[in-house]
Amino acid sequence: MDWEPVVAILALFIGLPWLIMHYITRWKTAATLTGGDEKLLEDLHDLARRLDDRMCSIERIMTAENPNWRQQCAPEQSALPARDNLDMDLDAEFARLAERSRIRESR
Repeated sequence: MDWEPVVAILALFIGLPWLIMHYITRWKTAATLTGGDEKLLEDLHDLARRLDDRMCSIERIMTAENPNWRQQCAPEQSALPARDNLDMDLDAEFARLAERSRIRESR
């Protein structure tokens, strides 16, 4: 019996689909955040919050000592968005990222 056609058929109908499915699975698992990645993201978010609180404290102290310090440091300050808007944007972005990672985990 000639084995070449049998091997070719097996490779075509079993080996090739298995290889394609294997790499599709690898690709999908590599695109998601791991538990460690999510913890790191939460830690970084917490650190950013604490740094933001410290900056607010420093700004209050500076304003108490010299009410016009912002104009002296950055005359183009009015072109920047308000701090409250930035905080809301960051909170919304963080919530969106957390929701997206939950959706990926449920798949």
